[in-house]
Amino acid sequence: MLVFDQVPESIGYYFAGFVDGEGSFNLSFRKRTDYKLPWKVSLCLNVSQKDRSILALLKQHLDCGTIRYKCDGVWFFEVNKLQAIHDNVIPFFQRFPFLSAKKQRDFALFMQMAALMAEGAHLRREGIVDLLTLRRDMNDGGKRKYDDREILAAFGLTESSETIRQTLDATIQG
Repeated sequence: MLVFDQVPESIGYYFAGFVDGEGSFNLSFRKRTDYKLPWKVSLCLNVSQKDRSILALLKQHLDCGTIRYKCDGVWFFEVNKLQAIHDNVIPFFQRFPFLSAKKQRDFALFMQMAALMAEGAHLRREGIVDLLTLRRDMNDGGKRKYDDREILAAFGLTESSETIRQTLDATIQG
């Protein structure tokens, strides 16, 4: 585990501001046929930028993550390993908090999801419902590749399940 007390405040707050404006926290679902469950569930911090050097410094100070080049001329930094999120990402941004209310909210939801996943929620059908409910408020609803109902249906949780339907309907309307 890193000792974030050694990160200079000017660097830490610079990266908090940078991620506040250019980054996002996400919970993604990927269809998988090689898993016991129909979806691989992953938390991710990602930041895109045309200048790779800033992303390399962020990677260095977080001591985790990967940098990839996308064909559209943009570099992409991401951390999607749960252990690195717990050990590096969360403590860093707890020490150097975000200023915007939106990013504070998304980070709080991200931390809740990380705690649930540490308890194995992403490996249980009921936990998937909890994660989807939290994800709904993240990134202002955001564009999603897979609809919540499609994800739940793959787990055998369909609209015929009154509890699941009520939970989803309440979050969709509220």
